[in-house]
Amino acid sequence: MNFAVLSSLFIFFSLVCFQRLSAKPLSKNEGKHAWFPPRGWNSYDSFSWIISEEEFLKSAEIVSQRLRPFGYEYVVIDYLWYRRKVEGAYTDSLGFDVIDKWGRMAPDPGRWPSSNGGKGFTEVAKKVHSMGLKFGFHVMRGISTQAVNANTPILDSIKGGVYEENGRQWTAKDIALTERACAWMPHGFMSVNTNLGAGRAFLRSLYKQYAEWGVDFVKHDCVFGDDFDLNEITVVSEVLKELDRPIMYSLSPGTRVTPAMAKEVNGLVNMYRITGDDWDTWGDVAAHFNISRDLSTANMIGAKGLLGKSWPDMDMLPLGTLTDPGSNEGPHRKCRLTIDEQRTQMTLWSMAKSPLMFGGDVRDLDDPTYKLLTNPILLEIDSFSSNNREFPYVTGMNGPRTRKQILSQGIRTCLTKVDKSDTRVLGLTSCKDSKPNGWSIKTLGQDLAQICWNDKSGSRYLAPYCLYKRKLPLALDAEIIYKQKYQGKHHLLATDGMELCWDASPKGKPTSKEFNRGSFSPCKWDANQMWELNNNGTLLNSHSGLCATVNAVQDDAVSGGIRSWIATGRKGEIYLAFFNLNPEKTTISASISDLAKALPGRNLKRCNGRRYRWRRCRGALGAAASSPPVQNLQITKSVQSSFLQRLLLGRSPGSRYSVSVYTKHSVSVNKKAFNRRSPKAASPSASEFKLYLRSSACCSLPLLLPHHH
Repeated sequence: MNFAVLSSLFIFFSLVCFQRLSAKPLSKNEGKHAWFPPRGWNSYDSFSWIISEEEFLKSAEIVSQRLRPFGYEYVVIDYLWYRRKVEGAYTDSLGFDVIDKWGRMAPDPGRWPSSNGGKGFTEVAKKVHSMGLKFGFHVMRGISTQAVNANTPILDSIKGGVYEENGRQWTAKDIALTERACAWMPHGFMSVNTNLGAGRAFLRSLYKQYAEWGVDFVKHDCVFGDDFDLNEITVVSEVLKELDRPIMYSLSPGTRVTPAMAKEVNGLVNMYRITGDDWDTWGDVAAHFNISRDLSTANMIGAKGLLGKSWPDMDMLPLGTLTDPGSNEGPHRKCRLTIDEQRTQMTLWSMAKSPLMFGGDVRDLDDPTYKLLTNPILLEIDSFSSNNREFPYVTGMNGPRTRKQILSQGIRTCLTKVDKSDTRVLGLTSCKDSKPNGWSIKTLGQDLAQICWNDKSGSRYLAPYCLYKRKLPLALDAEIIYKQKYQGKHHLLATDGMELCWDASPKGKPTSKEFNRGSFSPCKWDANQMWELNNNGTLLNSHSGLCATVNAVQDDAVSGGIRSWIATGRKGEIYLAFFNLNPEKTTISASISDLAKALPGRNLKRCNGRRYRWRRCRGALGAAASSPPVQNLQITKSVQSSFLQRLLLGRSPGSRYSVSVYTKHSVSVNKKAFNRRSPKAASPSASEFKLYLRSSACCSLPLLLPHHH
């Protein structure tokens, strides 16, 4: 029997007892909005922006039939549903959108024929609801450039008619902050001035209309991460509280999110993205390990949210049949992740209790993808587990694989900390955080100065990270208002010889794996390029209200190493997942005694004589017990000895699990040796090979492994 896996394969098993439960739709808890991580389907990964009403409703029908029984209840149209699908239209094109007389977006009637006559998405929402599903869509920040150019009037949704205040009627140009355009869609949308009653009235008119259409879920884009707009998020959250129907409130994207930023929004929303867009590359998947760890450590998983709870969102699952980022094409290619990388992604998302939003084409849902999406153990963990966090007490070792070589080496190298490096990148975080107050000014000459970051790591080898400060240029008549607004603020340049200024938010839309080392573009009067050095050492950006930091990273920091996560099940069971992120085979070890460190208050000192079933579960070596939950657990030395030495080729001193994860190589297990030791061992079938190990302290452990030829 050979056991071979790829570099991204994780080892997943549960300790104590686990009673297999059938996956059922999540029940609605009255007054407990988003009590579980939301689950559903989103059109972006498979259709980009071009999906039609016919395609959407067909997809919703399949979700209802095949995925709703497993709790997938939301179907969400992603961005640009209001853009006409004609020649010249693309992500950042201008002049192709459908807007009503109040400057609000309306569905493109060419793609959404039921919207004719001002019906919006009313008919689509009714059909979705009749399938037992909930309906959602994507919206952008503020107001569209097209509405501003048309200077449409602002609707007073409370009194009716045009919004009036101070004896005048208000229009789009009165509330638009043209210098705060969405960085990755600068021709599309810009912020509104929420300090004005008219600005708040415009946002209220949007979300009241969405509720009238029957919307259950709103994905609000370009207001979080690098494009943080806390004022707009706050106003929208307040409007949603006033509505007659609950609407799930989601923020996107989450480029360079920090725990401090998350703490500013969690009480206002139900979901918030924590990375850039996640696509089907290993780098994008691996990029989620650090930020999910940081947010779990900050106790943000399932924290207080809008009318219920909130969840860090690790983005959609780009599995199955997909399109490409920003494409004008529909689904046309298969997911590029290996099956082991897909299992790794699904397991991490579940252990971190992320919302699960499938992004592939459900009309072409292959069997492996379907089984992964509906894995009952992972869905159980995602919905009902608690105390979810990274388990740091693991060690890993590369290199020799035989027992003699392992014992002779006598060393195990911890691979958990993989992000130490001299490479530094510019970042953003909440100004309430303690990290960003490391900036100071350095005068180089009469008209030349730098703003420098003083490293707090204590390393004497790192020179200060400096940017050149440039005074704002003399303003033209049309720019005088901007000069007054940005008094005391500066442009920052990478060198003193190039007229390229630092953008807080990148002009493109980075994916999860892309470290932003500083986006520089031609200098202009743009809040995205305006920076203010405060007396407390913070460097404040005018676009997002976030403060700059400098972070040390390693180019491949997120793509290598070993990781482990732990969680507690609702029946008292313990879940432990091992992840090998290395490109080579690695032995991973963890001690039972260390479980108590991660789970204070749990008694794990002795075995209670229960029967456990170890098995291969969709790419993972998994274990589950069929008996009721117990409070105590110990894997005795005799069991470990046989399990580690004979099967997994590695054992460290003391009571430790040692798990070998293999990449392109395989290791043979001598089934005759096991049969001699365990007479009850069954003959291998086409799908599994059973091994029984005996212990004087514990009952027998039936071991189920895949049978590879």
